[in-house]
Amino acid sequence: MKEAVEEAAEAIAPYIKNVPLYYSNHFSELMSADIYFKLENLQRTGSFKVRGALNCMLKNREECGKGVITASAGNHAQGVAFSAKLLGVKAIIVMPVRTPLVKINNTKSYGAEVLLYGDTYDDAQSMAESMAEERGLRLIHPFDDPDVMAGQGTIGLEILKRLPDADNIIVPVGGGGLAAGISSYVKESGSGAKVIGVQSEAVASMALSIKNRRPVRASGSSCIAEGISVKAVGKSTFDICSRNLDDVVTVSENQIAGAILDYLEKSKLVVEGAGAAPLAAVLSRKIDYKGKKNVLVVSGGNIDINMISRIISKGMSTSGRFLELTLTLRDVPGTLAEIAKFIADQGANILNIRHDRFGAGLPIGYSRVGLELETKSMEHIEQLVIALKSAGYDVTVC
Repeated sequence: MKEAVEEAAEAIAPYIKNVPLYYSNHFSELMSADIYFKLENLQRTGSFKVRGALNCMLKNREECGKGVITASAGNHAQGVAFSAKLLGVKAIIVMPVRTPLVKINNTKSYGAEVLLYGDTYDDAQSMAESMAEERGLRLIHPFDDPDVMAGQGTIGLEILKRLPDADNIIVPVGGGGLAAGISSYVKESGSGAKVIGVQSEAVASMALSIKNRRPVRASGSSCIAEGISVKAVGKSTFDICSRNLDDVVTVSENQIAGAILDYLEKSKLVVEGAGAAPLAAVLSRKIDYKGKKNVLVVSGGNIDINMISRIISKGMSTSGRFLELTLTLRDVPGTLAEIAKFIADQGANILNIRHDRFGAGLPIGYSRVGLELETKSMEHIEQLVIALKSAGYDVTVC
């Protein structure tokens, strides 16, 4: 695939951004390693997906003459829509019915026709395949297409151009197109770099497939890393990844949320869940990174605005900086002031208070108080809860 990747790099170069390889002083010092970010969240359409879609359409211009079609609820949809507009080709994007409005509108903004069909990606993909055959449209698969994989592999080429002595290239994995393209180029180029895939443990289809030595359909879904929430990997991507990936590790939803928060706070970067998975793997020490040159592929930055506050809250909770608890207190004047002072004396900050006098199960003369607190660490949370209990408070951690 090395030659195909090099051809793709030349073909798409006039149309895409030359995004940087950014050295993170903060995370390098924190982890005692060299940590670089390949910032595809700054790419056109906000994700790497435009590379594969554009290469596929440039490579198959004649087949795309009647138009293109794909199924996607996210970054691939925008990549195809953008590429079609660029090349003057009609595009139809089939999206599940429950796709957030912001993603529908973003895709339409590039001039694509959006068709809402089915409850799941699989439903939408089946419809796209049927329409492609009926109307003579070119189906642009999100990952299981050699030209798409070659386009995604141009990231590997760019990484090695800028850092030829990289030790680890850490890549988020969903259907496997990005990992297949990058790992093929890296291995065929003769580089000694290890290519390590990262999945959400909620939907670890590639990890399960490699373990079982055959494509295995995963159950579950990822709310935070929906970009890699793919239940069934491609046949071609499985074959390539099983040969070329040095490892596939999984991270939890909480670890991904924590990484998103770290990107926001420490690097001032907006990163979606899939793009934050490699950092989550490093921070949770799932990878042999210490003393090495590590490149983390930040695959995209398209976070649904309505999810950001939930993700930040989850990340803060995971890192010990947020605590929600409930106290049962005597309903007499001054009690709220006393608990507020007690919390302040323990070094925590009250973000929100909910006061309930009439809840089910409350004895007469008592109230239930819900507190949302800003804390400093998991140790601080433990000390605070112990202090409350020692002072005689009836505490329930939510």
